[in-house]
Amino acid sequence: MEADARAQQSHLPGAPAPHPTFARERPRPGARVLLRACRPRQWAKNALVLAAPCSAGVIFRPLVAAQVAGAFAVLCLVSSATYLLNDVRDREQDREHPRKRERPIASGEISPAFALLFASALALIGVALGALITPGLGVLACVYLALTACYSLWLRHVFVADMLVIAAGFVLRALAGGIATDIYLSRWFVIVTGSCAVYLVAAKRYAELGARTGAPSSRATLRRYSRGGLRLVLLAAASVAAAGYIGWAFTRPSHLVWYIGSIAPFLLWLARYATLIGAGAGEAPEDLILRDRALLLLSSAWGVLFLGGVYVGG
Repeated sequence: MEADARAQQSHLPGAPAPHPTFARERPRPGARVLLRACRPRQWAKNALVLAAPCSAGVIFRPLVAAQVAGAFAVLCLVSSATYLLNDVRDREQDREHPRKRERPIASGEISPAFALLFASALALIGVALGALITPGLGVLACVYLALTACYSLWLRHVFVADMLVIAAGFVLRALAGGIATDIYLSRWFVIVTGSCAVYLVAAKRYAELGARTGAPSSRATLRRYSRGGLRLVLLAAASVAAAGYIGWAFTRPSHLVWYIGSIAPFLLWLARYATLIGAGAGEAPEDLILRDRALLLLSSAWGVLFLGGVYVGG
């Protein structure tokens, strides 16, 4: 009778209806849901592990290719662990977002407790796999996890530091390819990679700021940025990236024509991206880069010229 009374009370006018997602405990999520929670579309960023081996012209060596594939897997594991942690922390805000509310944790398909357990397992496997490939890669995986965890729990609310941490994540991805394959990373490589990372992160903040003009922002630090200030950061980062790449290209000991030729698509790519940001795009850089035909064309042209200098020469 008490159960019937409670059931009747739950349907009384004015009584709060149970949340459709959390009205009953959901079964353990399936593989497809877990994969979606890992944000596989974001794994494209981990292709930066190819940068150092491709630049050194050794990517087609079987051992190097295997090491690079392993480094890519390590970054996918540890980055997915970070995404899960971030989604657990942001689940309440994500439920109010028109797109993010479909994420498995926000929608209730995965419980926060299970998500954290799964994230821990991914992190442990990623670090172990990295250490198995080379101890340095295991250390880098630990640094990445520590940095991104600090971002999710604290640094995301610190002005400027939030941008620098995300940019550092890109740099660590690029460094992972060199560490996994024991390739020397020149100062030009670090300068261009770091400045391009800052450029992309500042562009993302610029787009987010423009999209939230006149509306309250869920990102606390975003209120402290200004469009003018971010434009200066974009200009500075693009200038450093351009100067670094041009300096690198003109100091190649051989195949200079290929490398100098690759400067034009590199600069045009930066300019095209800036144009798209000015038009209001860029909140999701991975979508913008993969969907804009001009960016894809410029990326392909740069890749042909760059790799031509490394592997073809002439």
